[in-house]
Amino acid sequence: MATTITHDRLSGIEVFVQAVEAGSFALAAERLNLTRSAVGKSIARLEARLGARLFHRTTRQQSLTDDGQAYYDRCVRALAELQTAEAELDSGRREPQGRLRVSAPLVFGRHCVAPVLRDLALQHPQLQVEISFNDRVVDLIEEGYDLGIRVGDLPDSSSLAARRLGTQTMGIGASPAYIQAHGRPSGVDELMQHAGIIYTHNGVERAWTIKDADGQALQLRLSPRLRLDDLQAIADAAISGAGLAWLPCWMLSHYVRTGELDVLMHGDRLASQEVHAVWPQARYLPSKTRAAIDALAARVPAMLAA
Repeated sequence: MATTITHDRLSGIEVFVQAVEAGSFALAAERLNLTRSAVGKSIARLEARLGARLFHRTTRQQSLTDDGQAYYDRCVRALAELQTAEAELDSGRREPQGRLRVSAPLVFGRHCVAPVLRDLALQHPQLQVEISFNDRVVDLIEEGYDLGIRVGDLPDSSSLAARRLGTQTMGIGASPAYIQAHGRPSGVDELMQHAGIIYTHNGVERAWTIKDADGQALQLRLSPRLRLDDLQAIADAAISGAGLAWLPCWMLSHYVRTGELDVLMHGDRLASQEVHAVWPQARYLPSKTRAAIDALAARVPAMLAA
């Protein structure tokens, strides 16, 4: 007699695998858009159906039992086969569909990624786009993202594929009021005499990379008046007259047009950063991911050039 595999059984397997890989029911629930209670009930039903305990649970942690580890290893292989089969079929589709999870840097994501993917979702009613804005470099595979946007150098990786979206040039700006009060620096030595509004992440300050007259790269660290971990907050502080700000030119240009900031240095004198779309390496690229990459590649370069 043939065995019927119901949707509930497959759903229970997916929840179980996510619970193992996330390390907690709460985080698995967040990734699956479920409640923690729903995840717990799904695991309980799976354990009842199998007649085996899959997790050791305490108030502080959870770990797999021996039966749970053996079952997890088989489930991972089975789901990988299903995902490969689905991706092979999906790669031939013209209409992107399903849930697309994207990770992007905070300000760049809001200004340059969200508008593109919003329009893509409007064009394709069966596509659901979910974007997480965070300057942290997420592990796409571990955290279940289909696509990530990276600004800066890419480390070598055999598990990720990438497509270049363009070059982000940088500029140094200050408010007209600040320049009137403190003068306009004309070179590296004069820059060092000014107060800086410095980007910092996880307690690490980001130096400004500037080329001297001989083309040698210099790492400048201005006396920080403010340390902030958000580019928009840095721009706002510069507009208020707090000091010099190191900003992407696509962002700085907006405030130059409004008269709120003035450019002190930009172009070849300053380091630039490459922007890439990255995604988990796979034999077949789902149509939803391909559509997003193509849309970003078509529009982001013009945003960066602005």
